[in-house]
Amino acid sequence: MAKKKPLGRTTIFVECTTCRESGVPGVSRYATQKNKKNTAARLELSKYCRYERKVTVHKETK
Repeated sequence: MAKKKPLGRTTIFVECTTCRESGVPGVSRYATQKNKKNTAARLELSKYCRYERKVTVHKETK
């Protein structure tokens, strides 16, 4: 028997907000998972941006 996939968990990408606004070449992105049943709103995490070399806010992209 094949294993069932978890239905509520999907892969999402979070992207640095300050890199998007500034003219820095390159945008910091991370892949993560979230359960859409428990967390319906857009995810917002503090992650390290290697282009700016500091911790910034990363928001979920479409």
